[in-house]
Amino acid sequence: MTFDVVTMGEVMLRFTPPDYLRVEQADFLQVHVAGSEANTAVGLSRLGLRVSYITRLTDNYLGHRIANAAREQGVDTSHIVWTDEDRVGVYFFEEAVEPRPSLVLYDRKNSAASKMQPKDLPDIFTPGGARLFHVSGITVGISESSAETVRAAVQRAKAAGWQISFDLNYRAALWTYEKAEQVCDEFFAAADLLFFPIRDAIQVFQCADGAAPVTVTDQIAARYPNANIVLTLGEDGAICRTKAGQYWEQPAYQTTTRVGRIGGGDAFNAGFLCSYLQDGMTEAALKWGAASAALKYTLPGDFPLIHRVEVERLIAQGRETVTLRR
Repeated sequence: MTFDVVTMGEVMLRFTPPDYLRVEQADFLQVHVAGSEANTAVGLSRLGLRVSYITRLTDNYLGHRIANAAREQGVDTSHIVWTDEDRVGVYFFEEAVEPRPSLVLYDRKNSAASKMQPKDLPDIFTPGGARLFHVSGITVGISESSAETVRAAVQRAKAAGWQISFDLNYRAALWTYEKAEQVCDEFFAAADLLFFPIRDAIQVFQCADGAAPVTVTDQIAARYPNANIVLTLGEDGAICRTKAGQYWEQPAYQTTTRVGRIGGGDAFNAGFLCSYLQDGMTEAALKWGAASAALKYTLPGDFPLIHRVEVERLIAQGRETVTLRR
């Protein structure tokens, strides 16, 4: 087995004003590398798994800044497609506190990743090449050619005997809920694991407002009976319904202050997949997901720079808070 997990998506540069400033106030911006599948890849690598990341990047200083950041965290970047054309996508994150909402402004049109094509896929999709392929609805939604590339990758991964993990990761800037449901249906049907934030699952699958998590998972399972379904519930934790009809629930681990709000779901996926690939579909996977997300919230930036021992320690201590460890 060459890799445990292969991921694919768009990775960007994120620019953030410090100290809750507006972009229009800032004299300088903090720079982070960011992208859903890349975040999950880094989390998985930090937890000890062998991970490869596929994307398309512009062959310039910005593109190499991105690739270097992933490589520094142990992620294999040998399958990145480099191009002299197009551009690196970026986004601006204006972090705020209530009542002022935090804001995200994307500048990703015509990015190199959005122009991925099936011919860009490497010859990695072979029996034994990896155990699982992970991708999100963001990569499907950024362009038609990117969706075609995901479709080809999923087909090749399944033909090679890999498992498929799909995170809806809905972004209103890309499409409506109706369009997301229409386009992602085939990927939901192909997946062995499905991840949804409950707020988006309710909208995509037209569940009743305020529907209980069990009701939502049952409704999804009726359409996709071959998938294990995971709903993240924000401060209420997460719930899982296995394809065999078993349910597990996991409360969130306490976080007094969320230093880095973006990337928590990607960190959850990393923790969940790490446990899932080690022990199968068990209750422990929810614990690993919740603990990884909680630790990510203590870190600035998008990458979940967590350690396996931290996750194990948090799970062992439960919801008890330890503020100083000597």
